[in-house]
Amino acid sequence: MELLLILLLLQVTAANSFSHEIENFSLGQATRGKSIQWVGSYELDSLHPLQRTKRTWVITTIDVQEEDKGPFPKYAGQLFNKKSFNTSLKYLISGPGVDEPPEVGLFSIEDDVNGHVYVHRTIDREKTPVFLIRFDIEDRETGEPLDRPLFFKINIEDINDNAPEFSKEEYSITIGEDHRKDEPVFQVTALDKDEVGTANSQVSYSISMQMPTPDGFTFSIDPSTGSILLSRCLDYQTANSFKLLVKASDQGSPQLSSTATVNVAVEDANNHLPVFTSDSYQLQVSAGQEHPAVLRLQVQDKDSPNTPAWRAKYRVAKGNEKEQFAIETDPDTNEGILSIIKPLNYESDSEMRLVISVANEEPFFWCKNGIVMTSNLESTNTAVNIKVIRSQRAPKFHPPLLIVQKEDSMKPGRVFRKYSATYPDDVPTKIKYELAHDPDGWLSVDENSGVLTVAKDFDEESPFVNNSLYTIIVQATAQGFPPQTGTGTILLYLADINDRMPSLLAPSLDVCDKEKGTPLIVQAKPALGHAHWGPFTFELDEDSEDVKRNWTLGRNFGQSVELLMLRSLPQGSYLVPIIIQDRQGFSTRQKQHIRLCFCPDGHTCKDSPVPQAVVGLGGSAIAIILMAFLLILVSNILLCRCLGSGARSKAVVPPQEGQQTLISYNEERRSSFPENCLFTDYEIFQARHLGYLIQRVEKTLGWKLYYQTTLEDSRDIDEPCRYSEEGELEQSDSPCSISIGSEDLPDDFLNTLGPGFSALEEICQKRST
Repeated sequence: MELLLILLLLQVTAANSFSHEIENFSLGQATRGKSIQWVGSYELDSLHPLQRTKRTWVITTIDVQEEDKGPFPKYAGQLFNKKSFNTSLKYLISGPGVDEPPEVGLFSIEDDVNGHVYVHRTIDREKTPVFLIRFDIEDRETGEPLDRPLFFKINIEDINDNAPEFSKEEYSITIGEDHRKDEPVFQVTALDKDEVGTANSQVSYSISMQMPTPDGFTFSIDPSTGSILLSRCLDYQTANSFKLLVKASDQGSPQLSSTATVNVAVEDANNHLPVFTSDSYQLQVSAGQEHPAVLRLQVQDKDSPNTPAWRAKYRVAKGNEKEQFAIETDPDTNEGILSIIKPLNYESDSEMRLVISVANEEPFFWCKNGIVMTSNLESTNTAVNIKVIRSQRAPKFHPPLLIVQKEDSMKPGRVFRKYSATYPDDVPTKIKYELAHDPDGWLSVDENSGVLTVAKDFDEESPFVNNSLYTIIVQATAQGFPPQTGTGTILLYLADINDRMPSLLAPSLDVCDKEKGTPLIVQAKPALGHAHWGPFTFELDEDSEDVKRNWTLGRNFGQSVELLMLRSLPQGSYLVPIIIQDRQGFSTRQKQHIRLCFCPDGHTCKDSPVPQAVVGLGGSAIAIILMAFLLILVSNILLCRCLGSGARSKAVVPPQEGQQTLISYNEERRSSFPENCLFTDYEIFQARHLGYLIQRVEKTLGWKLYYQTTLEDSRDIDEPCRYSEEGELEQSDSPCSISIGSEDLPDDFLNTLGPGFSALEEICQKRST
């Protein structure tokens, strides 16, 4: 009797627990699979209006825990149906986890008489958290269903087997130095695959490591949201980057955790004001004149160069009520350039005081009690005391500010620039030049001409170089009583500023063969975006003797200049170095390529029959001179053969002083004369042969020089050679040292060989030194 009461109590408990799931199970679910054959009144009753019915199924709790290690099969629970009291029945189980995916074969009823449910292997709850199992009861003999099916949901019990996972192992972010504490820096998120809403999946965050740690942790993190915040103000100079190790932990048992790295780059902001290098400046200017760039004011700023936190903005805070002054920022040096844009009056403005203030493009900020404070009003000041004197007639440099970019050819001994000054109104007077400011001694100046020469290699690491800029000041003093002095400033850029320099409009010109004195027009163009920086001044770079001997400049038309030949030059190619300077003082050295060519119609160049010759070749062109030496040798031992009537030809050397030598030539190289020929006939032959030699020398030089120019110092085309006494070509280490007699050649023979030979002569001279 007691057993019956217990069974009835279990029946009522199971019926109340699962009535909701059974009543809401759809017809489609009830009739799916193999059970479709015996669906009858038991299933159709569920389609009638809902009403509570007495349940006959009794089931104990079926407990399945994930990652259970067995042993398997393992008992999970038991089924019971009241029909079993009167009938020999059989319990059946089907559905997902039994004979349907997922996890086929996970559950079974090993004892279909008693309804014992078993689990057969380990299950991963994160893969399949729940199974909806169907239980049936049928007559063991007839196979007829004895009751409605029971659909039972088996929940897999969660264990803490998953640590929280970040979306990335490493994050990289950038924040400003002026980032505020109340503004989130970054947010990290980690997800836990364990059951939602349990301690196993509840994540908390912490910062387990920070590098570096100046005076403790700079960052904090919200433990529940993963939002990273600042705990103090940043200081770029102390630490410009951080590495954080963020930890995410769950609340399960045992507690599991994982980590991620957050790299924080700090971007410099304006927490250092620009400071003038001098508290005050003294300036003396002439009345009645404008003075562009009369003073350059320097500041020091500890913020990162070339950032808004470093770039300076200058203004005249006091003393400019008449708007006589203007100040602007040099974008390269960050200096303030003060100019007098309206002439000062000696009577009313004999002494003036300006207050110059400077601030940064970016608002200034400071840290107060760990809180970032900002202001646009912070600045520093300096004073400029100006004394106005009566107008003086001091020399003026042209231009007052010369801007030059370093060139590869600027080696010690090379002419840098001619930087000259003139006296007002072109009054003739003697001017002496000296370097007033050249702290590293890079240049020397000719005191009479103002020609600047490179004294030592330009050192980009020099402490006097500021942002790739080296400043030179030249002083010109006019001899008189009292002596008057003017200054000119040279800004030498060691970095590339080609985009700000003027240049040749056409670096190469083809010109019909001209007589000396005929002008060629060389044109210049401004830098891109600086169309109004003309007109230009032109200067011939006379560092080369060939240039000074062959060329000069004529009239300047502002955008172009005349280039004049000082003597008639043979057809060929010439490089003429020209210095171009624009109105702003930007000065550059350019090479104008001139090709003098033959024009059959007088207007259009055609390939010249004479090979091109280029002035100023590389050192490997020395090999070319050997052909000239060979021809000189041939001319020195010209043969005259006089043949008698029916007599065999004989080689005869013309009369000359000293010992004479008879040399035999093969049949291909013979020249013969009758024995009774007059010596005047020999002179005619010699003159004709000399003309032919000159022509051959010029052709050979031009051809070799052309190949040297085209192939850029190629040594595998023309190897240096010397000539032996027999006329055979042999190798030699020094072709410039060959000694050949030339008593029979005209005194000016070498001068007739044109610029090609002059260039080679110059090369040999340089080699010898």
